[in-house]
Amino acid sequence: MNFETPYPSRRVPLLSRNVVATSQPLAAQAGLRMLLAGGNAVDAGLAAAIALTVVEPTGNGLGSDAFAIIWDGRELHGLNASGRSPAAWTPERFAGSAAMPQRGWESVTVPGAVSAWEALSSRFGRLPFDDLFEPAIEYAEQGFALSPTIATLWKNGANLLSDQPGFAETFMPNGRAPRAGELFRNAAQAKTLRLIVESRGDAFYRGVIAEQIAAEAARHGAALGAEDLAEHTPEWCGTISTAFEGFDLHEIPPNGQGIAALIALGMLAHTDIAVREPDDPQAIHLQIEAIKLALADTKRYVGDPGYMATGVDALLDPDYLASRARAIDPSRAQVATAGAPREGGTVYVTAADDAGMMVSFIQSNYSGFGSGVVVPGTGVHLQNRGYGFTTERGHPNEVGARKRPFHTIIPGFVTSNGLPEMSFGVMGGPMQAQGHVQMVMRCLIAGQNPQAASDAPRWRFVSDRKVALEAAMPRATLEALSDLGHEISLEAPDSAFGFGGAQLIRRTPAGYVAGSDHRKDGNAVGY
Repeated sequence: MNFETPYPSRRVPLLSRNVVATSQPLAAQAGLRMLLAGGNAVDAGLAAAIALTVVEPTGNGLGSDAFAIIWDGRELHGLNASGRSPAAWTPERFAGSAAMPQRGWESVTVPGAVSAWEALSSRFGRLPFDDLFEPAIEYAEQGFALSPTIATLWKNGANLLSDQPGFAETFMPNGRAPRAGELFRNAAQAKTLRLIVESRGDAFYRGVIAEQIAAEAARHGAALGAEDLAEHTPEWCGTISTAFEGFDLHEIPPNGQGIAALIALGMLAHTDIAVREPDDPQAIHLQIEAIKLALADTKRYVGDPGYMATGVDALLDPDYLASRARAIDPSRAQVATAGAPREGGTVYVTAADDAGMMVSFIQSNYSGFGSGVVVPGTGVHLQNRGYGFTTERGHPNEVGARKRPFHTIIPGFVTSNGLPEMSFGVMGGPMQAQGHVQMVMRCLIAGQNPQAASDAPRWRFVSDRKVALEAAMPRATLEALSDLGHEISLEAPDSAFGFGGAQLIRRTPAGYVAGSDHRKDGNAVGY
């Protein structure tokens, strides 16, 4: 592994035997507190995730969904804690709409994050469940000083959502979004967190919190009801994977977009990318062409697995991926269409401990602040995952009753010869699968350390031949990609999660080396 940091950044990689990395410093410290108290990586990851609902509400909250990949010291486990649509969400409810509502109650699906916390703690945690909530409750009751990047996103969200039910009362004290450095408290959320602790999450799905959510939904004529919440259960789903150059990239199976990263890697295995430098314009071109083909397939075929006519095995079939790779022109950018396989706002936390346990955990409200809806007196702001459905009749991701929508959030994990190699994620909507490919190429193929891989300028496929590049991308790269037919636009790195936020931990013989994205407020901490 190369420990140089060749890209502009104020950060260096962290090397330690116990590590937590996430996008907000107070949340990272919450996880570190658990490790110092004798907890394991799962305890640390959960404490950080719970704290993030308080200190980074722009990206997640108690009304989020969550996914996780866990290496328990012997094997991998995958958890899908995404919620389903309300029972009343038939296709007819949205008939005549070109797209699903993006905000408000009609975008709200059942939140799954709380169920993920309980399931992971029960199966793998070492500390008492209530210990994990202490930092979050402390920040909610006593307040915390708002960090700069989150303050900017908070202001952006307030400008869009101030008229949504309950939003201004909770997130706009004094009639505006709090500014960087200002103290923010959320006493209602602290109360709800205590109820979750006391009931091990049951109050959220079958008790007093569920009753409050359902009552508020009914007051606004929304479909989400008490039975929808009560029927929610997380699913131990395992992982799916693709091999590439001696490594295996693992993702959560659909309904998420992680399969897009696997499809892209499967195609790239049939190119010469492995012998190219990570900043070679040709290497970037090949990745862009592969990811656009992968995303076209994902958009066409992926949804709730119970409704997918084309399954995972067909999409990852080696012969199919080899045939799709032939659609990549090394000399010219293409407009991608779906293939024909045979039938057959987000936060991220990673943690690792000196016993060998590694955690890849992601939770999100989807768009910044999610639906914008806040249930009065609870501090619960609800996700807008319903926006992930389509209204296209017959599509596997067509909106329907008690279905899981297509999800953008994906935790990543890499193994080598059956042993853990790297736990990582790149939060940020459609950037996530694209970010996974870029991190794999930089860390595992080019040998860059996690901080350098995170610091490197990123690209993002947009549509057709359109590609967004970070403004820090060298001009020679920009010109080379343009000559290949890519339609280039430049964006600032902090433009509304445009290039995501990476957190990475890689295993070494001496422990771990971690990186935390300079585009976010967070850091990697350890001892």
